[in-house]
Amino acid sequence: MNDNSQYGMRFTVGAHSARHVRRIVRTHLAQWAMPELSEAAELAVTELLANVVRHVPDRYCVLKLRRTPHGVRVEVSDGFPQLPLPRTASDDDESGRGLVLLDAVVDKWGVSPGLTKTGKTIWFECGTPPPASSTALPVRSVIDLDEPSCD
Repeated sequence: MNDNSQYGMRFTVGAHSARHVRRIVRTHLAQWAMPELSEAAELAVTELLANVVRHVPDRYCVLKLRRTPHGVRVEVSDGFPQLPLPRTASDDDESGRGLVLLDAVVDKWGVSPGLTKTGKTIWFECGTPPPASSTALPVRSVIDLDEPSCD
């Protein structure tokens, strides 16, 4: 991908891949003037790569980063048909919290058909608030009806 608003790579996830991919995500977000999204995006992409290591036999995947008008979309595609299923991990479980964590740190995420007939793409989006507009409505205070009034 030659366009500065997107980046893609194909690779087999190895022992140090997550560290390198986090650096790639951080670098692109800085270039796109969205460094405030780095923490969430780096954590989320790390979780998706951990799922590739754990669940995809050949560990091969495709990573795509795409700048959107108010944020970033990250996709990790693989050729394995098993869909991710969020589960409730017990306190003693050493795994099983990745999708819960993903859901907590990103604005949206989901699964779509992948690049192959049997594969899937797991994606997430992190955003920045849209720029303030002069036509925006004023923020209103929330009044707690259970509290006594100060009248």
